[in-house]
Formats: sequence, C-alpha cells, structure tokens
Amino acid sequence: MASDQRKPGAGQLSQRSSRAEVDAFLGRMKTAPAAAAGGRLIFAMDATASREPSWDRACRIQGEMFLAAGAVGRLAVQLCWYRGFDEFRAEPWVTEARDLLARMSSVTCRGGQTQILRVLRHAAAESRRERVAALVFVGDCMEEEIDRLCHAAGELGVLGVPAFLFHEGHDPVARRAFEEVARLTRGACCAFDAGSADQLRDLLAAVAAFATGGRRALEEFGRRRGGAALMLTHRFAGR
Repeated sequence: MASDQRKPGAGQLSQRSSRAEVDAFLGRMKTAPAAAAGGRLIFAMDATASREPSWDRACRIQGEMFLAAGAVGRLAVQLCWYRGFDEFRAEPWVTEARDLLARMSSVTCRGGQTQILRVLRHAAAESRRERVAALVFVGDCMEEEIDRLCHAAGELGVLGVPAFLFHEGHDPVARRAFEEVARLTRGACCAFDAGSADQLRDLLAAVAAFATGGRRALEEFGRRRGGAALMLTHRFAGR
C-alpha cells in the first residue's frame, strides 16, 4: 500500500536517467505508432501519499510540457489520477495549460493502493471513442497483478496507443511492470528524480510534440527549442 510511511530509499535522490536510458527511451519512440496532427494525450498520475513530496514539481513540469507543445500544434490533454480508497478521476479534456494546471493544483495526495489497471482500461476506452495519440503515466510503485496489467497493456497496444511511463524512485517491482507496459504498447519507460527535472521536462515535451504532430513535429520542436531538446530529438532521429 502506498501510505504516508516512507518507502526504503525515500528522502534520497534516485539515480538519474543515464544517457543510455534516454537513448533507449527515444529509440522506443521511433517504433511508436504514428500520431495524427492535433493529437489527444492522456496524462495520468499516481496521487497516493508516497508521491506528495514530488506532486508540486510534477505539476510545474507538466505545465511547461503543455506550453512547449502548444508551440507545435493544438494538443488536447486529459488529466487522470487515483488516490485513497478506490478513488479514480478522469478530468474533462482541455486545450489550455492554465485549465489543466488549475485541476492539478486542486488535487491532494492521499494514502491508498495503485490503480494502474484502471488507467490502462480508461485509456483504451477513450481511444475507442476517439483516437488517443499517447498515454503518459508518472508513478513510483505498483501493487497490482502484473499479468492483468500486461493484458490491459496489450489491448492498448492493439489500439495503437503507446504508453510512456516515468518511474520515480527505486521500486524494482514497479520498474519491471512499467517496462512491460511500455513494451506491450510500443511505448517507453524512463526513470526520473528531483535531480532530473530538466530532463523529464524535455522528455515530456518530446512526447507532447510527437502526440501533436508526429515525428516531423518532434524534430521541428527540437530545432526551435535547442539545447537538450535538440539533442534529444537528434538522437530520436538517429543522427
């Protein structure tokens, strides 16, 4: 159970994503299903108590991702989160960063078990109604049956929705599950911590650009933004 008690290793920074891991993340994006212009992206977050210290940071980074993607094209984002006892919420779709940030800032973290299966099933249901370009998930643990998660991830993969998972912390069970979900959806998994905020922001912005206009928009975003974003998109393009 994700509770107010600190997990082993809490309070210590996890290892930052290595260059090899970032390369692997972007390499997986190469094989992700092509996104249509003006894409829809589901941004799902674990809001259980263990993530409270990093919630505000994640809100800020996500807002910057949204603003960066807005320069590429129109992006619709749906915030999903879970917490407490069987509490799961999918917010309305929004196209303005301030609307999404307002919803995120109103959420408080509460102790409870993970509900990643509900996230995957929700993403599949949404994509059946109208194409979802990508699912982004940020979490630190997994307390569910991995076989059920893999089955739901496989269904999401059949629908052509890649899942990009960002793992906070050291939990090896969560890491294995996240990597399996990424593999089955043709998405990618990457670690992050408080020391890799800039890297996380650039990776999220890359995913958003991809969801908005596909690989061409991703490369254009990298050229315009420069710096780390340009380096990341160059590696994505295999240059």
